[in-house]
Amino acid sequence: MLKEYRIKNGYTLEELAELCDISWRNLVRIENGNYRYAKFETIAKLLVKLKVTDSDMLKFIREVANNK
Repeated sequence: MLKEYRIKNGYTLEELAELCDISWRNLVRIENGNYRYAKFETIAKLLVKLKVTDSDMLKFIREVANNK
């Protein structure tokens, strides 16, 4: 879901990673569903920067919680 939002908003991996102060490698991991080491603050920054809708945000947070 995040990758689709990133592309829709016109960000490259590098651009979004820089905006959220994370490495592009970590962003790739998060986009691929590997949330194990992602901080809540990082995920919150991504969701805000990408202007994720409320309903998608709730789905994403549930997914993260189930995969931690």
